Amino acid sequence: MNLKEYVVYKRESLLCIGTIQKCANYMGVLPATVRFYTRPVNQSRIASRKNARNYITVTEMRKINKNFIL
Repeated sequence: MNLKEYVVYKRESLLCIGTIQKCANYMGVLPATVRFYTRPVNQSRIASRKNARNYITVTEMRKINKNFIL
């Protein structure tokens, strides 16, 4: 089974890298919460804040080529 891996950032600091379940365990939240952080609605909520200082973003890791991972 090929599980997707995600990168979790708090502001600009890296929190963790792993599957949704691993990231949820690390952060102490439900996997549904981590999935919500990946959704566009969460990104628009962050963008609409006037002073977004404390926010978490989650992005999916994609392999661009064998030497570079985004």
